[in-house]
Order: sequence, then structure tokens, then C-alpha cells
Amino acid sequence: MKYFVNENCIGCGLCTTTCPNVFTMTDENVARASDSDVSPEDEPAAEEALEGCPVDAIEHA
Repeated sequence: MKYFVNENCIGCGLCTTTCPNVFTMTDENVARASDSDVSPEDEPAAEEALEGCPVDAIEHA
């Protein structure tokens, strides 16, 4: 499964802390998701980041 960070991102960093293998911060201080499929090992943490996002900026792509 792939993830996508939409325009709602406020750059809080919760997702990068929760799942650093999938989410990173850009130079614009907003999160970005990896372009590749999330590994089975990272899937639980990626879902936790999606569910914990305070502005619902993370979606399944």
C-alpha cells in the first residue's frame, strides 16, 4: 500500500516520528510520504501515523 500527504499538512512531524521509514519532512517543512509501497513491517506504524495525524493530511494512495 502507498500513502500520500495532502495539502492539509501543518508540518507537526508526528508522522515522521511515528514512521520515519515512510514519512520525511521537506524543505518546505511539510511531510512527504515515500513513493514506494510500504513494506509489511512498516505498515502498522504507517497506519498509526495516518490515524494520529491531527489534520487528516495522510491518505492511502
